[in-house]
Amino acid sequence: MKRILIMILGIVLLNLATQARIVKPVSWNFTSKKIKGDVYEVHMSAAIIDGWNIYSQWTPDGGPEPTVIKFLPNSNLLLGGKAKEVGTKKIKHEAVFDVDVHFFEKKVEFVQVVKVKTAKGVKVLKGRINYMTCDKGQCITDEVEFSIELK
Repeated sequence: MKRILIMILGIVLLNLATQARIVKPVSWNFTSKKIKGDVYEVHMSAAIIDGWNIYSQWTPDGGPEPTVIKFLPNSNLLLGGKAKEVGTKKIKHEAVFDVDVHFFEKKVEFVQVVKVKTAKGVKVLKGRINYMTCDKGQCITDEVEFSIELK
């Protein structure tokens, strides 16, 4: 009986230690705003914990993985080019990649302009964001899916 209790305690402690190592340095928020008529701005905001960064969509080849925003097809929505990056972009030469990397600290907003073709059609923009975030000792690649009602 004593061995069983010790084994259960060991499993519980191992589980707690494993969960404590899961790091989520970026949290996301998604909103939309009507800017005029049938045109909207979709804001995909990343809040980044201190000591971490997220890379630009325009990170040079050979560097870390850039942020990639993929939108699911919707025949009622027209995208206005690629999402703009709003935030303080930093550029720094990283010896490990031997390129100048483009990144954001603390926060960045990706803003996508969207036009709705018809008022009666589906006004939901869906997609996913693939990104890499790093601190001084590690990098994590992650993905977040989103669904934003245009209103």
